[in-house]
Formats: sequence, structure tokens, C-alpha cells
Amino acid sequence: MGMTMSQKILARHCRAEQVHAGDLIRAELDLVMGSDVTTPIAIQEMEKYGLKQVFDPNKIVLVMDHFAPNKDIQAARNCARVRRFAQEMGIPHFYDGGRMGIEHALLPEQGFVAPGELIIGADSHTCTYGALGAFGTGGGCTDLLYGMVTGTSWVLVPETVKFNLTGKLPEGVYPRDLMLTIIGEIGANGVNYQVMEFTGDGAKTLSV
Repeated sequence: MGMTMSQKILARHCRAEQVHAGDLIRAELDLVMGSDVTTPIAIQEMEKYGLKQVFDPNKIVLVMDHFAPNKDIQAARNCARVRRFAQEMGIPHFYDGGRMGIEHALLPEQGFVAPGELIIGADSHTCTYGALGAFGTGGGCTDLLYGMVTGTSWVLVPETVKFNLTGKLPEGVYPRDLMLTIIGEIGANGVNYQVMEFTGDGAKTLSV
């Protein structure tokens, strides 16, 4: 039996010929992304367990986008902690005030996301990278820590839900509107721990 797009990406990243929904795999990561909200907690746990280095400084991207410019003293301390961490670990892809933006728009714009890649980010909107044909998934602070240190992540291969799109969006209606309509129909929890894959002639008319 054939695999879905997501299963093909996950199989390649755990060096398996095939994976199936429900399989628990340890997958090699192409990129790990952290923000000013989640990275400070991961750093705290790294220090707690005496972990001294990351798996590959060039495969980690840290974006200070939630509270930068800083809204209060704690936000400033968090960003300062991540800034020191990036310097100590030699992480070149650190985006601070003045050269950053919304993390999930910034990473594709800066060329960090490519089709077929596996990316985890300590933010629920990391699935945005699916628009570029990557498998992007959110995780918690300890998932971020594990990914930064080992370059891998444990992944439960999700089920895939197929959306067959037909027709063409009228002028003034955009893919975002389509997604909001779908969410309105299936509910915000309609595909929890599942993958949405889009096909059909309608999908070919949508821009990134």
C-alpha cells in the first residue's frame, strides 16, 4: 500500500522503507525552531541536567517574536537569556529586535524551510511549513530541548485526512479564507494529531 506525503517524509527521516499511522519512530530533524516564550524553559532544563552543547548550531533557529520589543522586565530577561545561549552555543540564526518578524513567516522567507524536510518548533503554528511541502509540527519546551541536543524527535506517525478541493476561489477570496471555512466546518479540534493533506484540481490553483 502506498504512503501519504507525510508518511513518506517521516519514513525518510527514520530511514525506514515504510511507516504507518500509529507507528512510534525516532526521526532525524532538519531544523529546530524556538521562540522567546519556549526557549528560556528549554535552556533552564539544559542547565539543570548539565547539557553543554547542541547537536548542530546551524540547524537551530531562535526567533524573539512574541515579546520583542519587550513588554516588561521578565520578557527582557527571557530574550537576554536566549541571546546569551545563542552566543555560547555558536548559533548563528538568532533573530532579535530589528531583524526579526513573525517566526513562521520569517523562516520560509529566510530559506530555512524546503519541501520534504522535517521541522519541529516549540510553537503550535509550526504546521504552517506544510504550505511549502515540509512536515512541520509543534512541540513543547522539552521537545525543543530534546531536538536541540540530539537532533532527533520521537514522533507518533499521525493519521492523514484527505481534502479534495475542486473549482477555483473567486476574486478577493484567498487560501486563508478557505482554511478558516474548513476549520469552521470540522471544528478547531477536528483533526487533533492528524495531518491534513490537500489534493484535487482546486489545490493546484492555490498560491503558497
